[in-house]
Amino acid sequence: MATDAIAGTRVSGMNRAIVVIPTYNEAENLALLVPEVLAQDERIEILVVDDNSPDGTGKIADQLAADDPRVHVLHRPQKQGLGPAYRAGLTRAIELDADVIIQMDCDFSHPPSVLPEMLREIEDHDMVLGSRYLNGITVVNWPIERILISYFANVYSRAITRLPISDTTGGLRCVRRELLEKVGFERIRSDGYAFQIELNYRFVKHQARVKEIPFFFVDRIRGTSKLHLGVAIEGLWICWRLRIADLLGRI
Repeated sequence: MATDAIAGTRVSGMNRAIVVIPTYNEAENLALLVPEVLAQDERIEILVVDDNSPDGTGKIADQLAADDPRVHVLHRPQKQGLGPAYRAGLTRAIELDADVIIQMDCDFSHPPSVLPEMLREIEDHDMVLGSRYLNGITVVNWPIERILISYFANVYSRAITRLPISDTTGGLRCVRRELLEKVGFERIRSDGYAFQIELNYRFVKHQARVKEIPFFFVDRIRGTSKLHLGVAIEGLWICWRLRIADLLGRI
């Protein structure tokens, strides 16, 4: 997809790439993940968005921030879901004057090693997506039933929304701040998978130049998943809501 959503063809003089990492009970992962992310590129900074984790993740984040000025922390009073956490994090990253903003999970399912490629590709695109389904299925350690649910959920969402994206529900994304400011992400009320689908839908409708890159998604080995049935169900009906809203001129 090659359309002129954002003026210019490159991120001129990019010097701040802020990785937004939502956390809830990620004490086992955060201290391991942060140095790996920062080591990928000297322009990278991290914004941890913690939802008052009872396991002390927020305190770990504060210590990491005290030790390294490239780490920032946003504390939220309670767990409200992935969508609200990302809205708050994206807003704060823009306030911190990020040139590009990266969404990333804390459980190592999104490998830090893919970040340099994302930063290279964002020079000539408005958004770069990590995809689990671009070249076959690159998911490791998931049970077969979960792989099938995720894969066919993407088939379903593409069929309804007509998004030209192989992984509409994925959470690994690098985007220019100008595009984020343009699409009105702060108005998105969806959570979980639905938040990712709606954000992608808004980007495509604003004619963003999208680049997908494959990566190996490895299931977490520490901590527990935060996904639940309600999040999956919301992801199913959001596709119809987006299409209807679009037909009515409300996107």
